[in-house]
Amino acid sequence: MGVNLRDLIPEKAIRVIELKELRGKIIAIDAYNALYQFLTAIRQPDGTPLKDRQGRITSHLSGLFYRTINIMEQGIKPVYVFDGKPPELKKMEIERRKKVKEEAVRKYEEALSKGDLEAAKRYAQMSSRLTEPMVEDAKKLLTAMGIPWVQAPAEGEAQAAYMAQKGDAYASASQDYDSLLFGTPRLVRNLTITGRRKLPRKNVYVEIKPELIELDTLLRELGITREQLVDIAILLGTDYNPEGVKGIGPKTALKMIKTYGSLEKALKALPRHEFPIDPLKIREYFLNPQVTGDYKLEWKEPDENAVIELLVKEHDFSPERVRNALNRLKTAYREHIKSKQLGLDLWFKK
Repeated sequence: MGVNLRDLIPEKAIRVIELKELRGKIIAIDAYNALYQFLTAIRQPDGTPLKDRQGRITSHLSGLFYRTINIMEQGIKPVYVFDGKPPELKKMEIERRKKVKEEAVRKYEEALSKGDLEAAKRYAQMSSRLTEPMVEDAKKLLTAMGIPWVQAPAEGEAQAAYMAQKGDAYASASQDYDSLLFGTPRLVRNLTITGRRKLPRKNVYVEIKPELIELDTLLRELGITREQLVDIAILLGTDYNPEGVKGIGPKTALKMIKTYGSLEKALKALPRHEFPIDPLKIREYFLNPQVTGDYKLEWKEPDENAVIELLVKEHDFSPERVRNALNRLKTAYREHIKSKQLGLDLWFKK
C-alpha cells in the first residue's frame, strides 16, 4: 500500500509524460507492485482471475508478458526488482493486509451468491494473493524473455531506488510513493497500467498516462529535505506504522515539520501518541534500507522455446497469440537493445 503522498505533491513536481520520453532508459520496476496490478486488473466479469486447465492463476503472467513487450517496443529497458524478506518493522502491516484479504474473500462469496457481479469483482480484486510459485513463474518468464531481474534482500522499492541512485537505472517505477522516501531520484508512476482504464464503480473510462516525479524538484517545491519528507510520511502513516498520528493530514504534517524542523520536536508539540514501533527506527530504515549491489543488468535475445514451454505447454496460453507477441519482442530487442549495444561495441573497438 505505502504512504499516500499524492495530496502533498505540488502539480509542478509531477510531469505527465509519453512512454517515448523514456526511450533508451533503464527503468527499475517494483515487480510485486506490477504483478499485483496485473492480478487485480486481468479478471473475468465476476472477478475470477485467468487460470490454466489445472486451476492455477495466470493473470500475472499474462500482464507481465504482454505489458513488458509493450514497454520494450517503446525502447525502454525494463529490469524487475523482486521483494525479499520483509523487514520486521512491517509485521503489523502484513497481518493487517492478511485480515483485509480474508474479509474480502468472504464478501466476494456473498456478493457472488446474490448475483452482484460488480461487487464480486471488486472484492475479488481486493483478495488478490501472490504466492511463491507465482513469483517463481514470473522470474522464469522474465529469464526466458531475456529481461533481467534483481532479487532484493528486503523491500523491492528500496532496491530499485538504490539502483536509480547509483545511476544503474534512470528511475524506479511503482504506484507507491515510498520509492521517494527510499531516495529514488526519479519515480515513474502508471508505467505498467498506461492506457484506457475503467474507473472503479463507474461506467466511465479514462486515459492513464505515465507520471514522472523528480525527488529534487519535489523537495525544492515543498521547501524540505528528504529526511523531513520521511518525517512527514511517518506522521501520515507508512507500511511500518499504518495508522499514523490521528488527526494529522498532509497539509498539517507538512506545516508541523517545517515549523519544528524534525519529527522529534513535532511530536513534543502534539498530545501524547503511542507508536507501535519507534518512529526513529522507521525513519532510519527509510534512509538506510537493506539493499545489495550484487546484480548484473543484461538484456538478451528472447528464448522462444522457453517462453512457449512455460506459457503454452505449462499454462495453456494461446500458441498463436504467444508466437505473435514473441515476434514483437524479438523485433523490439533487435531494434532498441541489440543494435544499440552493437553500436557501442564498434565504437569502443575504434
